[in-house]
Formats: sequence, C-alpha cells, structure tokens
Amino acid sequence: MTAQNTGTEANNGAVAAATDHVRIFDTTLRDGEQSPGASMTFEEKLQVAALLDEMGVDIIEAGFPIASTGDFESVQEIARRSRNSVIAGLSRASFKDIDRCAEAVKPAAQARIHTFISTSPIHMKYKLQMEPEAVLQHVSDSVGRARNWVDDVEWSAEDGTRTEFEFLCRCVEAAIKAGATTINIPDTVGYTTPAEYRELFKRVRETVPNADKAIFSVHCHNDLGLAVANSLAGVEGGARQIECTINGLGERAGNAALEEIVMAIRTRNDVLPYTCSVNPQYMMRASKLVSAVSNFPVQYNKAIVGKNAFAHESGIHQDGMLKNAETYEIMKPEDVGVKATSLVMGKHSGRHAFREKLLELGFELGDNAFADAFRRFKDLADRKKNVYDEDIEALVEDEISTQGEMSKVIALTVIAGTGGPQKAIITMDVDGQHITKEANGDGPVDATFRAIREVQPHEAKLALYQVNAVTEGTDAQAEVSVRLQEDGRIATGKGADTDTLVASARAYVSALNKLALRQKQTMPDALKAG
Repeated sequence: MTAQNTGTEANNGAVAAATDHVRIFDTTLRDGEQSPGASMTFEEKLQVAALLDEMGVDIIEAGFPIASTGDFESVQEIARRSRNSVIAGLSRASFKDIDRCAEAVKPAAQARIHTFISTSPIHMKYKLQMEPEAVLQHVSDSVGRARNWVDDVEWSAEDGTRTEFEFLCRCVEAAIKAGATTINIPDTVGYTTPAEYRELFKRVRETVPNADKAIFSVHCHNDLGLAVANSLAGVEGGARQIECTINGLGERAGNAALEEIVMAIRTRNDVLPYTCSVNPQYMMRASKLVSAVSNFPVQYNKAIVGKNAFAHESGIHQDGMLKNAETYEIMKPEDVGVKATSLVMGKHSGRHAFREKLLELGFELGDNAFADAFRRFKDLADRKKNVYDEDIEALVEDEISTQGEMSKVIALTVIAGTGGPQKAIITMDVDGQHITKEANGDGPVDATFRAIREVQPHEAKLALYQVNAVTEGTDAQAEVSVRLQEDGRIATGKGADTDTLVASARAYVSALNKLALRQKQTMPDALKAG
C-alpha cells in the first residue's frame, strides 16, 4: 500500500485549527440516506454530489463502500467526478472495511477515509462486546491502516457524548498519534445540550497533549431538536468542522441541517465570527433536489428552505414588510436562492418561459426530463385556471422521482359512489409492455391499489398513505405520499395530479419501484452507523 497525497489543508491541523474557517462536511449521501425509505439510486446520488461539489461543500461523505456493491460504485464514481470537494467514505474499524473504502475513494483528487468505533460504555458492552483496552487498540490499528492509504484520515468516537471523559481523551490521543488529521466527537443519539457540548470540546482540546495536530469535528443528531444549536456550540468550543445534511435528512429525527448552519453563521456573524465556503444561493435548489430524490417532503415551516420561510399572512406583518422588509425578515430570500420576482405561468406559456421558471425554482432538467415535465405542465394548465409555483414544483418533483423507473401509470378509470362496489381499471407500462387489469375494493383508493397489485403482484404492506393539497381551490393538485414495507425494507413514493386517485396510483407505483430496487441493494442493519 502507498499513501495518497490529498494536498488538503487537513495535513496541517495545527494551522487550520487556529483559523476561524469552519469546514462543512456534508453526509446527505451517507447518514442522510440511512433514513428509512430515503435510499437514492446511483444516478440520483451523482446528481446530488455534483450540486454539493458546485455549491462549495468542503467534504462530501459519499457513502459506506463496504455496505453494498451499489454503494461502492457510487462512491467511486463520485470520487472520479469530483472537482472541488474532498470525497470521504465511511468504514468501520476493520481492515476489510478500510481497504474497501480506500479503493472506492482512490480516484478522487482529494480523498479521505472516515473510520469509526463506539467508545461509550453501553455501546462497548452491548454492541461491540469488547473491553475498553481492546477498543483502544482498534483505534490505533484502524487509523494506522487508513493512513497507509491516504494522508487525510478522520476518526470518530461513536456515541462520543456518552463516553467516559478520560477514556475519550485516551482514544483521541491514540487516533492522532496513529495519523488521524480530523477527530469527530459525534452526538450520535442526540443526547447532549449546547453548554455540555461546548465544554466537552474545550476540555478535550485542553487535555489531550497532541490535540493541536488535528481538526476537531461535530456531528449532531436532532432527537431533542438541538442538532444545530449543539453543532454551533461545538464550534465555540474549538471544533472547526461541522457534519450536517441537506434538509436535516437522517436517521430518527435527522441530523443538523446544512442550510441552517450556514445561514446562522452568515446572519449572526457578530456572535458567530466564523467563515465557511458554501454558497448560500444554492440552498433552495439543493433542498428541492434532495427532497425530490429522497421522497422526504420539506415541512412548510422549515427554517431557511420551507415553503413558508419567507411567507407573511398576518396583516401586521404584511404592513411592516411593505414599509421595510427588515421588519420581519432577517435574511433576504435571494440569499438562499428564492427569487423575489415571479413569472406568471399558464397554458399560453412556451418552453423558454417554462425552462426559466424551472431555473427560478431551482430545477435544472435534462432534455428528456424537461420534455416530459413540459408536456405535463401543458396538460395541467389546460385543467387549471391558475398554475402556481407550488404546482410546478410538485409536478417536477414527481417527474424527477419517477425517472428511470421500470413501471409507470398510463391510464386509470375508477367507478365509485355510495352504491358500490368500487372498481378500478388501470393500464401500466411495465418494462415497455402495456398491461391492463381491474379490481374491486373497499373504496376507490383501495380498488386502485388492488388493481396495481394485479399488474405487479407483491406482499408489501401499506405503512403510510398521505394526501396534501398543493395549493388552494377545488382544482388544486393533490400530492400523495405512499410508504410500503416488506421484509424489513421500506420505500416511499410520491405522486402529484389534480386527480387524487391518479396521484395515489403514481405514488404507489413509485414506492413499488423503489422497493424492488431496495431488494437488490439492501444494507444490513449491522452496517449502519450514526
């Protein structure tokens, strides 16, 4: 094995730690993708990685190469295509994991191996079933193995905030001595508070003799809703890398949200006197892309990127906004990629205007996807008097989520009413073949889903069925979310249409397609890490 020269600032930890520059480490493609039902396809991962690279993210954690062949291939291709960001892969503290990770990130101009092991008493006893001294030896061995491959090695103490302080310091010292250039002390279960986390980093950096040789990193989960606050507190305690995800995507309650971190530093630079390299004008575009490919909707009142983040309905607020926007807005919409001006879209709008509208909303589609989206837009404009931005967003997100799927809804007829029975007749394109089936059900939705089952037999259980109106009015588009579960695998699909039943069918079929893909790319629970 020969060391790979990454040429990154990480090789001079002492210098970097003395600056006020905070590195943004995005783990949307790794920790974010571990959210149940949020797995992305190969092409979707490449699309997200390209945008992260373009927007200035310092480090992209592209995946967990040992988890599956699909994960390995996506990490390797992201490494090959990266232009600006460091590309990191995650590995457990085993030589097999580390070597596989090294192979995956090798094509990157700047490569990092991120290796971890649990250090808390409860994890060591029940998860690892190892004594502390054995864990300490694994720290040295794993970091040393990784350092043989690359110069940029990150080591993480899983469940670091519940680790005994003295043992944590011994592990950190051993990791740095073995060659780690970044030390991550994660709040894996979202347990800590800002004051505790700030003090933890301060004490560790003061206690560990070689602490000046590495960058310290925060990685916070949001179980108590404190992930962003804890991350910023860790920086105040001396950390200079923040691990986060777009939209706060992640296991359980999610991770610290990248957009909130960046805009907190930018907006409150008077009390958070740090810098970061991420261009905030990409925020909305990144949020929409990740939401579309992961099928995880962004809550309306989500900070920075939510639909209502810059909306004002109160008369008092509107009056203040008309007089001076700063009365109720601490950020400009334009700063995060929300355009202040708007094109009015309707059935007379042409391709150029539609493409400009998509760019304004943060979407950049390939020729085939654009043609499909434009066709659906014209159909929608014929059925709706007013086509709102939200209508177009729902339509395009639906189009993105179904690109490349093996099955699609072609036509649906439903007979419903008080007399019963309810009947659905559906035509689907399955691998290029049109198949028509019908079924009765207990209501129109049940009949529709049963008809789909006739076309594509399966044993999946319906875990979630949710309908939201995209806009106001009786002609509003319905946006439907469907979550299916089978043999421990979970997949979520979304569909949008002015006909709720058509949207339901599209969402159900989208979830089925993702479930079929998940059967080929199942990650064992033992491989998941926080």
